[in-house]
Amino acid sequence: MPGRTLPTLTKAEVESHNTTKSCYVTIGTNVYDVTDFVESHPGGADLILDYAGKDVAEILKDADSHKHSDSAYEILEESHVAFLVTEKLAPNGKDQKKVADSQINEKVTPSVHPRTGMSCEEDLSKETDYTSDYKQHKFLDLSRPLLLQVWNGGFSKEFYLDQVHRPRHYKGGASAPLFGNFLEPLSLTPWWLVPIIWLPCISYGTYLASQGFENKLGLVAAWVSGVLIWTLVEYILHRCLFHLDDYLPDNRVGITLHFVLHGVHHYLPMDKYRLVMPPTLFVVLATPFWKLAHALFYWNWHLATAVYCGGIFGYVCYDLTHYFLHHQNLPLWYKELKKYHLAHHFLDYELGFGVTSRFWDRVFGTELVTVVKTK
Repeated sequence: MPGRTLPTLTKAEVESHNTTKSCYVTIGTNVYDVTDFVESHPGGADLILDYAGKDVAEILKDADSHKHSDSAYEILEESHVAFLVTEKLAPNGKDQKKVADSQINEKVTPSVHPRTGMSCEEDLSKETDYTSDYKQHKFLDLSRPLLLQVWNGGFSKEFYLDQVHRPRHYKGGASAPLFGNFLEPLSLTPWWLVPIIWLPCISYGTYLASQGFENKLGLVAAWVSGVLIWTLVEYILHRCLFHLDDYLPDNRVGITLHFVLHGVHHYLPMDKYRLVMPPTLFVVLATPFWKLAHALFYWNWHLATAVYCGGIFGYVCYDLTHYFLHHQNLPLWYKELKKYHLAHHFLDYELGFGVTSRFWDRVFGTELVTVVKTK
């Protein structure tokens, strides 16, 4: 469904493209950039400019004015750049509440959010025709290793961020090639590997920490504190590291690192094997927090270790929750959380950073208001 990843434009935005330097026309709700065709148009440039920013469906059918061949329609199809909407949405809760099913091109999709090109969580699982998608958007070819394409693509930060946050779906949730060589398995992590690897480590660390507590209630308090601290760390990492979009260096090093760390997840959000963190990457990110915990609680190694183990348990709960939100049918409370998190992918990626809960989103004013469908 490559069309679902196209941006959306209001009528006023389309009408502003009415010169030889930038000329858009529409047919119904499809927007076409015909700038390169203005000067070479057989009927003359003025004829196109007369219809710049307007709908050309009728004039194309008018044989008395100018007969158009099939190749004219093929040229238009290759120039399809956006969909026409009645109102452009800004990324904030008030506007999100106003979204209605009838807002957008109902023949293409019942409601398309301009920042992601998606209408609902079901769109995340609709297969992408990756041949057409690459031809149309000139971003990434899902049939070839992605990492080298990002590195060698020469993408601007603006273009990269726009495209990487417009989700694609590869072969029913299979993993598109990232490295395309012997490193590929390192990028794939089944969800069950997380508890298998880290729960024994947490148990052993908690045992070591317990040796320094005469009162086991103190151990429990420290451990639970670590879990609670993790919820804040989860929010900060997701918002300030994984989504540092405004501060991302506009070069291929920054863009590639962003893609590996989190961009690939937004690009292919239903990839079953790139939802939980690979153990090697987790060790890299977790090591500074081990040092931080022992720096903050420098007077008691056992206290620091207990807090840290609680935090790592919080991470395990986070990673498993993240996977289940994407791929499992959940109890009622978790269904609300599932709806909330998936809206972060298809509705607005600059809000809704909490995964295990929306508590810190409410505290810091980044709560994502999900779309309420109206009749």
